[in-house]
Amino acid sequence: MSETILDVRNLKVEFDTANGVIKAVDGISFQVERGRTVGIVGESGSGKSVTSLAVMGLVPNPPGRITHGDILFSEKAEIPPVNLCQVSQQQLQTYRGGQISMIFQEPMSSLNPVYTCGFQLIEAIQQHQTLSKAEAEKKAIASLQEVKLLPSDEELATQIATEQNLSDRNTIARAVQQRKKAILKRYPHQLSGGQLQRVMIAMAIACNPALLIADEPTTALDVTVQALILDLLRDLRDRRSMSMIFITHDLGTIAEIADDVAVMYRGKIVEYGPVDQIFARPEHPYTKGLLACRPRPEQRLRKLPTVADYMQVQEEPNGEVKIFARHFDTDEAVTLTEEVSAAETASRLEQISHETPLVTVQNLKVGYPIKGVFGQTTRTFMAVDDVSFDVYKGETFGLVGESGCGKTTLGRALLRLVEPLAGNIFFEGRNIRQLPKGEMRKLRREMQVIFQDPFSSLDPRMSIGKAIAEPLKIHHVIRSRRNLKERVAYLLDRVDIDPGCVNRFPHEFSGGQRQRICIARALALNPKFIICDESVSALDVSVQAQVLNLLKELQAEFNLTYVFISHDLGVVKFMSDRIMVMNQGRLEELGPADEIYNNPQQAYTKQLISAIPAGTLERIKELQVERGVIAS
Repeated sequence: MSETILDVRNLKVEFDTANGVIKAVDGISFQVERGRTVGIVGESGSGKSVTSLAVMGLVPNPPGRITHGDILFSEKAEIPPVNLCQVSQQQLQTYRGGQISMIFQEPMSSLNPVYTCGFQLIEAIQQHQTLSKAEAEKKAIASLQEVKLLPSDEELATQIATEQNLSDRNTIARAVQQRKKAILKRYPHQLSGGQLQRVMIAMAIACNPALLIADEPTTALDVTVQALILDLLRDLRDRRSMSMIFITHDLGTIAEIADDVAVMYRGKIVEYGPVDQIFARPEHPYTKGLLACRPRPEQRLRKLPTVADYMQVQEEPNGEVKIFARHFDTDEAVTLTEEVSAAETASRLEQISHETPLVTVQNLKVGYPIKGVFGQTTRTFMAVDDVSFDVYKGETFGLVGESGCGKTTLGRALLRLVEPLAGNIFFEGRNIRQLPKGEMRKLRREMQVIFQDPFSSLDPRMSIGKAIAEPLKIHHVIRSRRNLKERVAYLLDRVDIDPGCVNRFPHEFSGGQRQRICIARALALNPKFIICDESVSALDVSVQAQVLNLLKELQAEFNLTYVFISHDLGVVKFMSDRIMVMNQGRLEELGPADEIYNNPQQAYTKQLISAIPAGTLERIKELQVERGVIAS
């Protein structure tokens, strides 16, 4: 018989706001059993993170508070469960961090930048266990080895003996100890995103918790690093018989790790059940929409389905929300699943190849000086190293690779937002590296960029109407106030934002709406060329689908040319005609999107493709066989 670690019953969490009381969590119930993972999935604002904060006793009060329900936690079967809603903050401290641990979404903001990772890890261990500093340090190193941030003693010994050509055991043993202590002395900024997330996991598991809560732990990571973190969490769960709550907005990721799934929408659990049942027979229209809107690299759909295609939401006068499943007619059903044929794809590629290149890049090099102790340049780090390619008129040129591979630097260099060290960039036959500032300023009307984070791209003190009108004023395109207003209203309407919101500020919009506003601003000057730099990576999958569809529609309408930068090969393949894979500043592989995905030539490209979460029933069953949940 399975043992229940956590039993959440009819939980309600409310927040006081300027617009009244918000029900962030509205009467949810679920159970977590020992050694199993419950995945909580839903869009931003669905109540996922607030649920995890309630379990940890971290709901900020004021303005938030638990108004109803029970959170029953039992570390062991023989210990009676304790209701975490009814204990004091002092008593909660004995559970929080020790028996219930949490990994937050952004590791860089979770760690203190002025202290070493080792200091923070040791401090967390000593807070929950009565250990000397030496014992805590030993446990910290063991935790880092367990999360594979540091090799085992045997692997380190072999590595050091090979590197330094050593044979004396005592010398090797001393070197092993030095290498282990060195990792503790590193600061957060000296580690990559994946390494930092491993430090956070090491901190969370150091006290051997019964329950681990992972709140979007892989959202900001590349697909390859994400795959490593998911493997690590699965391994830790199974070896330790640890229970887990895994929170994400991506059902593809949920398929990789969860045993049971709770789908949340507007504070309620709308569907709950075993992961294979949710994927095989989803019942709620919201779940069906979430499953459908993920770009699948093996398909080439003409348009991505969205959650809105599957359900209609009706708000009652009393504030209650009613959800109705949409019933498709034949034409709508065909549109949602219509794939672009191989013949049509080949014909488009043939047509594009006969166009004149809009952008030609020749032997481009972009580097940053590495300064020594006294400020002198010791060497140059090559972010982009001898890269050449063409971008044809009307095409979407995908640029994919892991963080740090040089994608964003290359995109910025194409607009001369960073100055290259060598090479040429031709735009419509003109070498933009040779243009004076005045000429370059005029040319920027033709070249625009949509950045990753829409909130930091918009001035918080400027209304969205003024933000969209600003480039029109700077370039003296429209002088009449009336014409300016009409142009702004048209652009907002074109990206599905109500023109009546023209005087509202960025903070009054959701992330997806803010990105649409940035797209409207990029279109203001009728550009020919737009760089989309990770422009959907921060969005929920359902909002992502809407923005990707919009970008495709706008491309067809205005004959736009895109360079589409992303670390997500599924998204890049949906958008792109051709894809260039970058690795450590160099061009790794370049070719038609279908060819790159179906027949990759380079090992690095194969690694990127294999790391994409499949999110299929077959993958779920494969993982269940590995765990012995079902017989092979």
